[in-house]
Amino acid sequence: MIRNYFKIAFRNLLKNKVFSLVNLSGLVFGITACLMILQYVSFELSFDQFQTDIDRIYRVTNDRFQQGKLVQHGTITYPTIGKTMAKDYQEIDAYTTLVNGGTVKFRREKSIFQEEQIFYVDDHFLTFFTFPLLVGDPQTAMKAPNSLVLSESNAKRIFGAEPGEYARLIGQSLYVDLDTEPFRITGVMKDVPATSHLRFGALVSYETLVRTWGPWVKTSWDGSDMWHYLKLKPTADAAALEQKFPAFSERYFNGDKVSGSVEKFALQPLRKAHLYSDYEYEIGIVNNGKAVWTMLIIAAFILLIAWVNYINLATARSLERAKEVGVRKVAGATTGQLIGQFLSESVLLNLFALVLALILTVMLQPILNEMVGKPLSLSLLTGQGYGGNLMALALAGVFALGLFLSGFYPAFALSAFQAIQVLKGSFKRSAKGIWVRKSLVVFQYTASVVLIIGTFIVFRQLEYMRKKNLGFNMDQVLVVSGPALTRWDSTAIDRITSFKAEVKRYPAIQAAASSLSLFGNRLSRSFNVKRVGSNAEKGVTVSQMGVDLDFFDTYRIKLLAGRNFITTDSNPDGRKVKNAVINLSAARLLGFSDAVSAVGQKFTIFGREWEIVGVVSDFHQQSLRHPIEPIVFQPFYTNGGYYSFKIASTDLEKTIEQIKAKYQAFFPGNDFSYYFMDEQFNRQYRDDQVFGQITTFFSFLAVLIASLGLFGLSSYTISQRSKEIGVRKVLGASVTSIVALLSKDFLKLVLIAIVLAAPIAWYAVSQWLEDFAYKIDLSWWIFALAGVLAVGIALITVSFQSIKAALMNPVKTLRSE
Repeated sequence: MIRNYFKIAFRNLLKNKVFSLVNLSGLVFGITACLMILQYVSFELSFDQFQTDIDRIYRVTNDRFQQGKLVQHGTITYPTIGKTMAKDYQEIDAYTTLVNGGTVKFRREKSIFQEEQIFYVDDHFLTFFTFPLLVGDPQTAMKAPNSLVLSESNAKRIFGAEPGEYARLIGQSLYVDLDTEPFRITGVMKDVPATSHLRFGALVSYETLVRTWGPWVKTSWDGSDMWHYLKLKPTADAAALEQKFPAFSERYFNGDKVSGSVEKFALQPLRKAHLYSDYEYEIGIVNNGKAVWTMLIIAAFILLIAWVNYINLATARSLERAKEVGVRKVAGATTGQLIGQFLSESVLLNLFALVLALILTVMLQPILNEMVGKPLSLSLLTGQGYGGNLMALALAGVFALGLFLSGFYPAFALSAFQAIQVLKGSFKRSAKGIWVRKSLVVFQYTASVVLIIGTFIVFRQLEYMRKKNLGFNMDQVLVVSGPALTRWDSTAIDRITSFKAEVKRYPAIQAAASSLSLFGNRLSRSFNVKRVGSNAEKGVTVSQMGVDLDFFDTYRIKLLAGRNFITTDSNPDGRKVKNAVINLSAARLLGFSDAVSAVGQKFTIFGREWEIVGVVSDFHQQSLRHPIEPIVFQPFYTNGGYYSFKIASTDLEKTIEQIKAKYQAFFPGNDFSYYFMDEQFNRQYRDDQVFGQITTFFSFLAVLIASLGLFGLSSYTISQRSKEIGVRKVLGASVTSIVALLSKDFLKLVLIAIVLAAPIAWYAVSQWLEDFAYKIDLSWWIFALAGVLAVGIALITVSFQSIKAALMNPVKTLRSE
C-alpha cells in the first residue's frame, strides 16, 4: 500500500512539472538557508560547552563607581579577589586567576618564532578548566616560576614534535621576547578548541609575574590587571552568593577609601561569557547574542516560508484534483487512504528537497565559512555542536513535524471533498480555504518585509559608522609593530627619532609618529585622578595613552589650546616626565570650563603631579559602540609600541619595502609586521559586518522563496479565471485593466503584510541599535522604501502571470472551456 502511495505520488509530481519545480525550489532554498544559519548559530551557542563543569563556573565582574557614576564595567579586577572570596565563602569550591600576557615571540637557539597569545595562570588553572595536558602533570605544571605549557601546534611549530614525541619536550628551554632567563617546558596540551572564549597558544606560570612585576600581583587591593574565575559547589546558589558581595566590598574596600572607587562585584556564568558580554577589558572572544538569536529566528522564518509555499500551492490546486478525489471515493477509497496518498506526495517532495539541500549546503560551505570567518560544517548539527546529539534529534523532530504539518493540511483539505458535488460539477472553493491561503501569503510577506527593513537598518548603521567623522584621520596610515626584541636603554628615544626621520626622507611619507597604543585598543585607566587646587575630595577616572610629539599631527587631531609635545617633554626615565596633553572631555571632567582655562593647570595621577601643556579635540578612540573617553596623553616611548606613517604614494608596495629596509637597519632581528590603520579600526565592526552580510543574503532568499510561492499561487488562481478573462476581453476590457484586476487582490495582501511588519521591524532594530552609543535615527522613509520594494517585487511576480493571461486570445480560451 505505502509503495503504491509513493509510486502514484511520483507520477503526480512528474505530471505537474511547473508546480513541482516551484515547490521543490522553495523547499530546497529554504532548507539550505536553514541548515547554513543553524551551523552558525550552533557554533556560537557551543562556546565553552566542552568545559566539564560549565554550569558551576562563573567569572567575577567588577563595576567601579566614583561620585555615584559608573566609571568602569569590566571583567578585570584586583589580584586578591578570587583568593579572598574562596576563603570567605564556603559556596566556592575552587578558583583560578589569570593575566593576559598578550602576544609574545619565542626564541630557541637562533630561531625566532611568530607571535603567540599567552596567559599567565596560577597552579589551579589546569585542574579548574578542561584544557587537557597530553604530557605533564596538571597539578604541578604551573607551580614554579618560568614554567611554560605549549599547545600541540606550538610543540610542532617550534620543536617539530609529532604526537607521541611530546614527552621529550619536558624540561627543555625556550626564551620569551627579551627575557634573559629561560622558560622550562612543563607540559604540552591539546590545542584550545575553536569554541573556547579563552584563546591561547601557551601558558606561563603566574609565579613568573611575581618575579617580573613584583609581589603586588598577589597582594594588591588597588592594582587591577587580573581575571578571576570561580567554581561553585554543586549545591551552591550563585544568586544568593552575589547577595553577599556588597558586604565583601564594604569589608575590604571601606567605601572608596582603598581603591578610590566604590566596588561592586557580580558573577557571570561561563556559558554567557561569549554571547552576553558588554564588559570592558574583555579577555575572551565575544559576539552579540542578540544577533545570534536573530539569525535563529531568520532560519525559522525562512523554513516556515518554504513550508507555507507548499501548503499554499497544494491547496490552490484543489479544483484540479477535486475530480481525482471524487473518482477515488466512488471507487471505494477511504478518507484515511486519501490522506495517506497526499501525505506521501509531501514526504517525497520534502525528502527530495532535503537531499538536494544537503548537497547544496556542502557546495556552498566554503563561501559561508569565508563570509563568517569561522570553521563551520554540517557536523555542528550532527553531534559536535551545541546540544550534541540532542541537536541532531531536535532538528530531525522539527523537520518531521514541519513535514507532517505542511503535508497534513493540504491532505486533509483535499480528502474532504464530497464525491457527489465534485462529479456533478457543483464543487466550489470554500471561503475558509481561500482565507487560509491569503493569511499564509500575508505571513510570508510580513516576514520578508521585516527582513528587508532589518537589512536596510544594519547597512545604514554600518555605513554611518564608516563615514562618521571620528575626530582623526586614518586614511593611508601604515602601522608598523614596534621592535619587541630590541632592548630599551638611554639611547632608545634617539634611535626611535632617528628611524622616523630617516623614513620621512622618502617623498611618499608625509608624517611619522610612535605611540604605546592605537585607535581601537582598550586603553589603560587611572582612578582617583584629581585636579590640583580643586576643592573636590573625590577623584575621577581617565584613560591614558603614550604618544610622541608627532602623533597629533600625523593623525590630524586638532589642538584646541596650549601646545603640542616638544622634544624636552620626553625622557628615557619615565619618572622624570611631567607634562601632559589632555582631550576636551578630560578637561571638562576635571572641572575646567573650556580648553584654554585648562592649560598650565596641574592634576595628580597616583599622587604624582602632571602639568597640562595642551588640550586637543575629542575623537573616537574605540568603535561607535562606545562613548568618547576622557584621555590623558603622556610623552612616553617604548620599543614594543607602534609606528604610524602617513603615506601619500599610490605605489604602496615600493613604499612599504622602503620602510622595511630602514626598520631592519635600525632594529635588526625583529620581524617587520604591518597593517593599515583604517582596516584595523574597522575590524571592531567585523561581527556587525558579518551579521549584515548574512541578513542580506538570507533576506534575499526569504524574499525569493516568498515570491516563488506567490508566483505559483497567482499562476493557479489566474488559470482558474481564464474564462472570466476571455469574456472581459470580448466585452472590450483592455490589457491594463485586466492586469490591474488580477493583481490588486495580491497587492492588498502585501500591503497588509507591510502594515504588520513595520512595528515588528521597528522593535527588532531598536533592540539591535541599543548596543551603539552613536547610531542612526529610525527614519520613516526606510520603512516606506522597504514597503515599496516589497510591493514592487510582488507586482513583478504577479504581473508576469497577469500579462500572460491578459494577452491570451479569448477565442482560444472560451473554446477550450
